[in-house]
Amino acid sequence: MPPTPDATAPGAAVPDRGRADACPGALRLHPADDGALARVRLPGGLLTARQALALADAAEALGDGELETTSRGNVQLRGLASHCGAELAERLRAVGLLPSDTHERVRNIVASPLAGLDGHGFADVQAWVRELDARLCASDWAAGLSGKFLFALDDGRGDVAAFDADVTLIAGPDGSALLRLGRAAHGRPVPAGQEVTAVLDAARAFLHALRESGRKAWHLREVPELLPAGPVSVPAFAGAAPAVGVVRTVGPFPTVGRLATPAGGAVAGGLSVGMRFGRAGAAQWRELAGACAGEIRLTPWRGAVLPGAPADRLPALAAAGFRTAPGSPWERATACTGLPGCAKSRTDVRADAARALDAARALDAAVAGSLPVVGLPTAGLPVHWSGCERRCGHPAGRWVDVLATGQGYRVTVNGPAAAGAAVDVTNEEMAEAVAEARRTTK
Repeated sequence: MPPTPDATAPGAAVPDRGRADACPGALRLHPADDGALARVRLPGGLLTARQALALADAAEALGDGELETTSRGNVQLRGLASHCGAELAERLRAVGLLPSDTHERVRNIVASPLAGLDGHGFADVQAWVRELDARLCASDWAAGLSGKFLFALDDGRGDVAAFDADVTLIAGPDGSALLRLGRAAHGRPVPAGQEVTAVLDAARAFLHALRESGRKAWHLREVPELLPAGPVSVPAFAGAAPAVGVVRTVGPFPTVGRLATPAGGAVAGGLSVGMRFGRAGAAQWRELAGACAGEIRLTPWRGAVLPGAPADRLPALAAAGFRTAPGSPWERATACTGLPGCAKSRTDVRADAARALDAARALDAAVAGSLPVVGLPTAGLPVHWSGCERRCGHPAGRWVDVLATGQGYRVTVNGPAAAGAAVDVTNEEMAEAVAEARRTTK
């Protein structure tokens, strides 16, 4: 699922950003009820097989034996001992997962995971990812960005552009590209070959504008009056052609299974697999590394794309516990950590959600057998279960909010900003209520 937006709706008061953000990192461990948590930034979700194996080994040796993918395509290790930070850092450095101690939390880059694999899109955004990451780590000023500041590199299909990142680069046909700031409805053309420079210029101008104005902010959208037509202009926009509207198309998202490719197309193809709530054990990760053809792309939808991997690896991946068959109620279903990992949660939301989703899958099978029962739809709005009002990890855009209340769950379309009525349900009533909400189209 896409990154969780802050509650800064238009016209709302800007949160107090006078303190540093508390985002965990690979060097800054976060204390949780199930032990310390480390978040390893993976720009573009990119991993080699060797790096994936190193993460599996670290999770097994230092943590609870599982790895958790995030809504930005990063990886978290949980259940860590508070004193293991130095050993974890050395393990990460040995495989190139910690290229800069000073910049490790600002390497927040999402990119279209299917670029170059399915015949859609206009650019090799993975090349942009690698250049942006290297130049971020080499720029002293970039260490001043918040650990929440997000870059999105979209190959033109609209998947990660829909996240409304702080700085979004959208590829167009014939080598063109648009740069969009925050949630702006317009973007500015970027000269060919200057795409990454334009992205960095925009981020640097944001920091400069904050210093000049004395404002405090983590995200560009919190201070829209400063950019691009505020006290400081964005260098990337200087002398640029007039702004053009950004077409808000979304998709296609990676669906699990073999990647569909056009007949006779010169694209790599490969496989896509899903993980239940983004979690997979060390043994599963080793299976993933063994199935890939050299590269793994973790997705913001808590799955993994394996470029060039052959279809005959799907049965082994399915046997390892990955989702490999499309059309399941588990598609686009996520949940926060919940109990016992988070003390703020009112219940074990993942266990409740898993029971509802597994029951829905059985009900869908019954529907296929012509029995008069209704389960969660295999398509429709994304759904997210939360243990408290923080709604950690929820999707952007329209989604079904399933919030624990202490007596059951409250089901609402489009999260806390929903205009529709909320429905309070028991655990037993939840599946039907969520099914109805996921079918909502207005």
